[in-house]
Order: sequence, then C-alpha cells, then structure tokens
Amino acid sequence: MPHAEERTLGFTAPLCPDNLFGHLVATAVPGVEEWHDGAYRRSLALPGGPGVVALRPGADGDDHVRAVLTLTDPADADRATALARRILDLDADPAAVDTTLRADPALAPLVDAAPGRRVPGSPDPDEFAVRAVLGQQVSTAAARTHAGRLVRGHGTPLPDGFAGPASTLTHLFPGAPALTAVDPDELGMPQTRRRTLLTLVRALADGDVVLDPADVPAARAALGALPGIGPWTVDSVAMRALGDPDAFLPSDLGIRVAAERLGLPARDRDLVARADAWRPYRAYATQYLWAALDHAVNVMPG
Repeated sequence: MPHAEERTLGFTAPLCPDNLFGHLVATAVPGVEEWHDGAYRRSLALPGGPGVVALRPGADGDDHVRAVLTLTDPADADRATALARRILDLDADPAAVDTTLRADPALAPLVDAAPGRRVPGSPDPDEFAVRAVLGQQVSTAAARTHAGRLVRGHGTPLPDGFAGPASTLTHLFPGAPALTAVDPDELGMPQTRRRTLLTLVRALADGDVVLDPADVPAARAALGALPGIGPWTVDSVAMRALGDPDAFLPSDLGIRVAAERLGLPARDRDLVARADAWRPYRAYATQYLWAALDHAVNVMPG
C-alpha cells in the first residue's frame, strides 16, 4: 500500500492563487496532471518510486497551502515537499517583487488588483524543456495533446489504484533516456520541431545539457546552443523550471498582446528596454502582463 502523508506548506503572504493554479491546470499534461476534488494533483518521479502530490489552495488570508503526499517510500516525503514548494513558487518574496513592479504606472493597476502573483514551476527541468519544445508556435491545447501522446507511449505507468479512485493520473512523465526511443513518425509536428525535440532529449540523456537550477547561466548557455532552441524556449525553461526570477519573454504572443493593451512598446527591443526597470523580477512581470489577457491561465479552476 502507498504511504499517505499531509504537509502544511507555509509562505509569505500575499499569494494570488488564480494564475498559479489556473496556469498549472490549463497546461496540464493528460495522465500526469489533473484538477481533482478541488486540488491540483500530479505524479512525481522520486528516488524511492513514484509519488503523487495534491495541492489545495487555501482560503483568503491563509498563509499556507495543504499538500497531501502519496508515496511509494515514506523517506521521499521531504523531497516531494520541496518539489511541491517549487511548483507553487512558495519561497518567493512578494513584498520585494510587488514593490518593484508597482513603481511602473503600467503595471501598478495589475499589481494592486491581485498582488502576490507567483511563477508556476516545474518539478523536473528536463520535463519542462521537452514540454517547452512541444509548445513552440502551437496552442496550449495542441501542446497538451503532443505531451499526452508521449506520456502514453513512453511514460512509466503508475501502479493500479496508486493515485486513488476517480483519478486520471496514470503515468510518470517520461525521462529523456526513454524519449530517445521516440520514432519521429509518431510526432505529429513539423519536421524541424521533430529534430529539435530529438536533439534535445539526446543531449539531456547524454549529459551534454544539464538543466541545474543551481547553475542557471550554464543551463541557459547549453540549452541555447542546441539547434532549434531560441530565446523564447530558453527563457521559458529558465522561468518555469530553473527558478530564474528575471527571465523574460518579449517575443511571446501573449506578452505582445498585453503590451499593446497596456500601452507598452510594441517592438521587442523597446519592450526589453522598458522592462529594465522591472529587474530583477521580470519573470513576475510576465505573470502580471499575462493577467491583462482573457485566458484560462489566469482563471482559478472551478
């Protein structure tokens, strides 16, 4: 029987849950992530075997999130807790972030409307890098479809009943070594992106690219040196998987639309120059810019 354990994950208030849980659920990979019974749940690859973490938003005014861990090995509880904190960016300093961003008149109304936005994270940088390539120049729905196909074909199945009744969690996301066996013909995407994905997973599996949050500059350089990996992908991985608080996505379509709505510069280089005032928290500015859009990533799941 799996081991079940509950943890209380504290944080410094405020925390805006809408974009945090909304983004995680809107981009959830079928079989690996779900919104179930009022909680974001996902499978985790842990040293002692598979695990599942369920993260339930607190009530207004709470200074904690409740985490329910389902583990193969109880010794993995601390590791699973650390990954849960990374997913929800619970170690952020919202006072420092919001004070910096509120100084810009264009961002101040967004900060005041919903302070404490966090950067939705990933427990596995390699996984997120794969997902970022799958999401290049396609819709959120298409990226989820591509990722779900890889999970079904190459992910490790969870033991029967491990995730609980009525759960849709079925697999661990496949690691890079497993994905090197992907047949290019099974990838429903343009040939150039197929090559990019297969080059990436081979580089990750061979150790030519190491996505270590403890050395973000090296990870950025190695990832950016791969063919087909441009600044959008590098900064997406840095922001969501490596914990770089200053990663920025000026070429992102959503950022461009938000910039237009807010009267910010339209050209990338001009927007980057304007964003210099948001340092060292441009990743958080990205969350506030996305908040100007009517998109599921900004909506608390129902």
